[in-house]
Amino acid sequence: MLLLVAGLALFFTPHVLTILRRPRAEAIGALGEGAYKGVYSLVTLAGLVLIIIGFGQAPYIELWPSPVWARHLALPLVWIAFVLVAAAYVPTGKIKEKAKHPMLAGVKLWALTHLIVNGDLASLLLFGSFLVYGVIDRIAVKRRGAPLPGPGRPANDVLAIVIGTIAFLLFGLYIHPNYIGVPVFPG
Repeated sequence: MLLLVAGLALFFTPHVLTILRRPRAEAIGALGEGAYKGVYSLVTLAGLVLIIIGFGQAPYIELWPSPVWARHLALPLVWIAFVLVAAAYVPTGKIKEKAKHPMLAGVKLWALTHLIVNGDLASLLLFGSFLVYGVIDRIAVKRRGAPLPGPGRPANDVLAIVIGTIAFLLFGLYIHPNYIGVPVFPG
C-alpha cells in the first residue's frame, strides 16, 4: 500500500502546483518553461508507475460490498467518461461547450464510477484521490476565470464520440482485462 500512496503523492504533487499559481510561476521562473514541463512530466510518469505497481501489490481490504447493479451502470458511465476526455482534445463541439472542462468531468465520472464498483481500500485511495483532485481543480479553474470553450460545432462531437468509443473499446477489451486483470465486458 505504501507504493500506491507514494505514487499518488508523486503523481499529484506537480498537478497541485498547477492549481497553486504562485508556486508554479516560481518553478517556471527558476527552471524555465521547458525544463518545468520536463520535470512535471517525469515526476508524473514516475508517480503513475508507482501507482500501477502499488495498486497491483495492494492487499484487498474490503470496506463495502460491491453492488451487483453497479457493474451494469459502470459500462455506460465509463464510456461517457472516455468521450468527455476525448472531447477535451478535439476542436470544440457541443460536448466541450456544455461540459466546459470535459477532461475534468471525464476524470471525475471515471473515478466516481470506479469508487461505486470497487469497495476496497486501495480503490478508495486511488479513485478517491482522482475524484478529490478533479473537484478541487474544477473549483480552482472556475475561481481563476480560465477561458471557457467558445461555441461548438456538433460535427466535432462525432469526432469526440468516435475517438472516445475506440479508446473505451481498446481499454475495455484489451488493456483492462490483460493488464489490470479485471474483465470489463460480461463474458
